[in-house]
Amino acid sequence: MLEVNDLSFRYAKTPVLKDITFSLELGEHLAIIGESGSGKSTLLKLLYGEYDLDKGQIFWKDIEILGPKFNLIVGYEFMKYVTQEFDLMPFTTVEENVGKHLSNFFPDEKKARTAELLNVVQLTAFAKTKVKLLSGGQKQRVALARAIAKQPEIILLDEPFSHIDNFKKQSLRRNLFKYLKDHNISCVVATHDKDDVLGYADNMIVLNDCRIVANDTPEKLYINPETSLIASFFGEFNSINDRIIYADQLTIVEKSKSKAIVKRSYFKGNYFLIEAVLDGEIIFFQNTIHLKKNDAVYIEINTPSQ
Repeated sequence: MLEVNDLSFRYAKTPVLKDITFSLELGEHLAIIGESGSGKSTLLKLLYGEYDLDKGQIFWKDIEILGPKFNLIVGYEFMKYVTQEFDLMPFTTVEENVGKHLSNFFPDEKKARTAELLNVVQLTAFAKTKVKLLSGGQKQRVALARAIAKQPEIILLDEPFSHIDNFKKQSLRRNLFKYLKDHNISCVVATHDKDDVLGYADNMIVLNDCRIVANDTPEKLYINPETSLIASFFGEFNSINDRIIYADQLTIVEKSKSKAIVKRSYFKGNYFLIEAVLDGEIIFFQNTIHLKKNDAVYIEINTPSQ
């Protein structure tokens, strides 16, 4: 398992992470979220051994993860790290990039393994294409395939789908995270996208002001967000009587004590996000049909059972 004990780190005189402690079992998936500059990417680099710690220890099983003061070559054989900058070979083909670290002594096995990985990242049709001719999203998929080629015990992913088109992103997520689960590969993913977390992560860590402010399952953090920062990760929300209420938890009723005046309707596909004024404050709620500006509606809170 991964054990992070009392980790602290700073750039020059600027603290980035303080007193970070968490663990991850073999095969578990952990999501790290937080605002830009909260230390998500830095934490992944520390887990990989790219920097030396100011304080604390990191272990994978019984192996301590150490930085460049102790290792001439950064990284460990059992761990792979996929950054937002792809370290690929541009003048070779996609299949050559993916199979780079697979043994040439077993050509049939290498060919089959490469084909399997290209299928996972949906690049089978581009096997013979040189990487330099690919789009940014396709290069990101090559990097993902190459990272899991030798089946690491743990993989670190930094915004792994940031360059990928929406119409490919959903199926790619399902393929990749299913592959990692099926092969019992632990995963730590830093992300700003809730769709990278919901349905895939076993646990979620929230970073703010250099520290972990929440560590629980995505479902529990969604149902009981303790701060607006946590709620904002999951979608539009309101603060009503010191309670965090998601936009989909407000519904229109025939009559109530809460009368809102519509300001604008935003089309969102299968619903409209309605911006309105309630008691002098802006609120948001969902509705199945478009509402006109200055329409008066009555709303009530409809929260799920805890």
